[in-house]
Amino acid sequence: MEMRVAFSIDRDNGLDAEIFEHFGHAPYYLLVDISGVHVENISTVMNSYRDVHGPGVVPRLLADYKVNILICRGMGRKAVEYFNLSGIKVIRGAHESVKEVLNDYSNGLLESVDYKPVENWGEM
Repeated sequence: MEMRVAFSIDRDNGLDAEIFEHFGHAPYYLLVDISGVHVENISTVMNSYRDVHGPGVVPRLLADYKVNILICRGMGRKAVEYFNLSGIKVIRGAHESVKEVLNDYSNGLLESVDYKPVENWGEM
């Protein structure tokens, strides 16, 4: 494994899962081990901090799983700082399925962009 990429996802359905609106409240994180451009392994981690979490808790959780990069949709600047302190690069603004986002990432087409989660994301 060259790197482990985590995705904040809505459902535990592998590479077909959709990127979740707000990383900290995502039900799951999909961990994808990549060697070169090849997927070596995928696994899912349930986010036990989904309903209640303090600053830095989710970055520590993903750091414990040896994540190198987190790809998500929405995340504030303070949370990005916590991930950076944990040694995890953050790419924000991703949407669609993990498979599509991973393809864009592998082809160098994925750029991090500011994205603020919608106010009523929990009702989605």
